[in-house]
Amino acid sequence: MDEVIVEVQDLSYTYPGRDVPAVDRMSFQVGRGEVFGFLGPSGAGKTTAQRIMIGLLEARSGRVEILGRARHDWGSEFYDRIGVAFELPVGYPRLTGREELAHFAHLHGGPTRDVGELLGALGLGDAADQPVGSYSKGMRVRLNLARALLHDPELLFLDEPTSGLDPVNAALVRDHIRAEQQRGRTIFLTTHDMRTADEVCDRVAFVVDGRIAACDGPRAFRLRHGRPELRVEHRTEDGVATTTFALGMASDELVALLSSDHVETVHTTEATLDEVFADVTGRQL
Repeated sequence: MDEVIVEVQDLSYTYPGRDVPAVDRMSFQVGRGEVFGFLGPSGAGKTTAQRIMIGLLEARSGRVEILGRARHDWGSEFYDRIGVAFELPVGYPRLTGREELAHFAHLHGGPTRDVGELLGALGLGDAADQPVGSYSKGMRVRLNLARALLHDPELLFLDEPTSGLDPVNAALVRDHIRAEQQRGRTIFLTTHDMRTADEVCDRVAFVVDGRIAACDGPRAFRLRHGRPELRVEHRTEDGVATTTFALGMASDELVALLSSDHVETVHTTEATLDEVFADVTGRQL
């Protein structure tokens, strides 16, 4: 990668009173402009690692470097360079969405984005002047994302950014993540949502028991673990049948079938990210 924005080396953390580490000798890098995902079940260590990176927890061992500087060397200016959206939505219930973002805008030393435009982009334009206390969980999740984007940070940390969202608004958030990447932002996200990981991440790390079991691009994972086959559903006298053909091998039967008017669906049998995760880690999400 051209420029490393996040570098973590041999990171470990054990919560007080626990014997088993929540993060166990983790190492990874995130490049500038990359969407990097931590994918794993609840309790895998994803959020703990993120909390160490943003300064809410102090690492017991290992090295964390963010934006070219060791994490412990940063002062309060660090939070003008990063944006954070936590999984559990929070807010001031008596303030409107517009007032809340205006309040947080005053906490940053530099320029901030237009509050109305930001709320509109996240589907909250019509609720901008309603009290945050009247917002649904999904609306609060999107408000948290707006707050993370408010000061135009170069590095975003998003914890379960589609949690609690219906399919339409989850798609809106995924689109917004991709748009922020197009603006040059680097994005680190934790999720157990396979669709989000598959659609927005350049690379994903499979996290289990505080360790990274594997790391690669979603497409590379699917291709490597998929079966090189073509599955054709077609009508027969007895109903709909499915015939599977090996890819890369000429077949008179396949050519004849595809030339007929009996075909209903044709698709490859590449593995889903869920299947790859289970294959690599032996766990289910």
